[in-house]
Amino acid sequence: MDEYILIFRHEDGTKVASPDQLQAWMKQTMDWIGGIAAQNKFISGTGLPFDGAKVVGHNNIVTNGPFGDIKETIGGFIIVKADSVDEAVEFAKGSPVLQGDGNTVEVRKIAKRDGTH
Repeated sequence: MDEYILIFRHEDGTKVASPDQLQAWMKQTMDWIGGIAAQNKFISGTGLPFDGAKVVGHNNIVTNGPFGDIKETIGGFIIVKADSVDEAVEFAKGSPVLQGDGNTVEVRKIAKRDGTH
């Protein structure tokens, strides 16, 4: 069994949910993750706030950001265990993030600690 990261991408970081929308989305997300955990396939995950971020570029140039005013932002991720990328994709299809128009969930296999795939 391999590990996969599911990266939550938001198309428009300027859209801000109301407190009620945020609470409903969080419940949906916890229920979705609970379903994966019930199969003993959830490893970990977290959200990524926009504030307090820095970007380190070539020649160690540091800039503030990324900011929500850019077209696409990463809102968080979870790591799951799956027998195949197709199983990980099926988990991704249930993500409440996909309710947002243009939002996506990127599914990537995580290299094993010994560097093999």
